[in-house]
Amino acid sequence: MDELNPFKISQAQLDAAAEIMNLDKTVHMILREPMRTVEMKIPVKMRDNSTELFTGFRVLYNNARGPGKGGIRFHPQENIDTVKALSAWMTWKTALANLPLGGAKGGVICDTKKMDEHEIENLSRGYIRSFGNLLGPKTDIPAPDVYTTPQIMAWMDDEYSKIAGNNEFGMITGKPLELWGSEGRFDSTALGGMYVLRDLAKKAGIDLKNAKIAIQGFGNAGNFAFSLVKKMFGSKIVAISDSKGGVYNPDGLDYAGLQKAKQQSGTVSDYEGAEKISNEQLIESDADIIIPAALENQITQANADKVKAKIVLELANGPVTPEADKILFERGIYGAPDFLVNSGGVIVSYFEWVQNISGYYWTEDDVYAKLDTIMSKSFADVVKTQEEYAAKGKKINMRTAAYIIAVQRVSAAMKARGWY
Repeated sequence: MDELNPFKISQAQLDAAAEIMNLDKTVHMILREPMRTVEMKIPVKMRDNSTELFTGFRVLYNNARGPGKGGIRFHPQENIDTVKALSAWMTWKTALANLPLGGAKGGVICDTKKMDEHEIENLSRGYIRSFGNLLGPKTDIPAPDVYTTPQIMAWMDDEYSKIAGNNEFGMITGKPLELWGSEGRFDSTALGGMYVLRDLAKKAGIDLKNAKIAIQGFGNAGNFAFSLVKKMFGSKIVAISDSKGGVYNPDGLDYAGLQKAKQQSGTVSDYEGAEKISNEQLIESDADIIIPAALENQITQANADKVKAKIVLELANGPVTPEADKILFERGIYGAPDFLVNSGGVIVSYFEWVQNISGYYWTEDDVYAKLDTIMSKSFADVVKTQEEYAAKGKKINMRTAAYIIAVQRVSAAMKARGWY
């Protein structure tokens, strides 16, 4: 297996769970591959009046339990293997949370940092013109992801509505509140992760008030994670990083100072009063809890034995490789898997979709309470599954337990529908 190929990683994770649960071979075969993979070329008018051709993707992994659900990424290194892997993880994520949805994902190879707003709008509308016949509130529902925003979702929804001939607010989530996005959506990914951290810290015997935390990533998820950890638990954040580097201070970091450094120079590594570190050094830093909130493949076979933390809380998608997973588990480190930890985003996206379809909207407090209920239930299900397998003499980590739950739910739906 290519250790850093995200789709091969997603397949290896499924294979590990399939072996332990003695999954039917036909079901296993079906679940190892996406149901539909589409690549399109999207012509976009640029600022100089030239036309550039962008490559876009949309993958529907499985819709046995409901419409596909998954974000759209705009990223210069986007590729089909990443999109396929993310669509698989969305399938397991929605199943683990027991939502009536399947899994999907989309992406475009582009560098939005080199594009102006008009070009990004043209690309967003072009994506819908190319893939719109595959999308919809009953078929496949997109959302924001890396380098896409509520504004981009608004443009996409507007383009889709023009084609449909009527407003279709339920065809996409993560929209601005003006277009009936959901209250509580923008910090939902990080907040859901904090609910898992709360419950896992109790299980691990860690006092969060006195815990030292390192966060890799200072984008949407990392930003909210920083502020929520301080607000909810009073923990000390000793390290933070972005794509250009990071900083470490055992006495803790100041959020306002980090924001100032980021705004002035474009990186938190210029924060004053702390030691400059690399993203690699952050993973190995002296912290009780590491929160990877950036990109895939950050903890690998090469550095897993150097992790000092007691908990690895995967707020990013796919930050730990299968080889690293084994090492962390053997070392007694609690690895909270991505499709449990970061499922808050898709859960509140589900809430947004429900509200759009019903035309009835909830308060922020309603959303947070419902999110807490689902996250807590998912965590309890994972722990219960671990305990059940331990009683059979099989010790499994949290990821495998989460996979077993999700795969059982998807395969049950497939069987009920007569797919095998």
